[in-house]
Amino acid sequence: MKNLLVLLIVLFAFNCKGNTQKKTQKAYTVSKTEAEWKTQLSDQEFYVLRKAGTERPFSSSLNKNYKEGTYVCAACDTPLFKSEHKFDSGTGWPSFDQEIEGNVAFGSDNNLGYSRDEEHCAVCGGHLGHVFNDGPRETTGKRHCINGVALKFIPKK
Repeated sequence: MKNLLVLLIVLFAFNCKGNTQKKTQKAYTVSKTEAEWKTQLSDQEFYVLRKAGTERPFSSSLNKNYKEGTYVCAACDTPLFKSEHKFDSGTGWPSFDQEIEGNVAFGSDNNLGYSRDEEHCAVCGGHLGHVFNDGPRETTGKRHCINGVALKFIPKK
């Protein structure tokens, strides 16, 4: 019995994550302190972009914007989506069938108890929204469901 207890203690000690195995955060090209982001962004932008929040559906004027142009990150102006890839998903958030390659990065979000594919700006790390596999089948089949407050629209000249 004593040997079993020692074995369990040894296994426990080697399987636990110690302080030396901390998660490392990706270094982004645009990197600011929380205080700097708070001075640059509105409360709602900060909540969505820096705290991975979600705006209310149908609250963004960009949801029904069908003008030609480019959607850029509201935090760092990185071009993220082109207007020709925007479609009305009926979800209440601006939706796109593809991103501008290399400017959007992906990760996993397990905050709701199941895994979703999260999207964030590849330059500043700002949370954008999520991508799902229920988009238009005639194109990519993807629905990039993006918080409008995370975007700025730059009209085509």
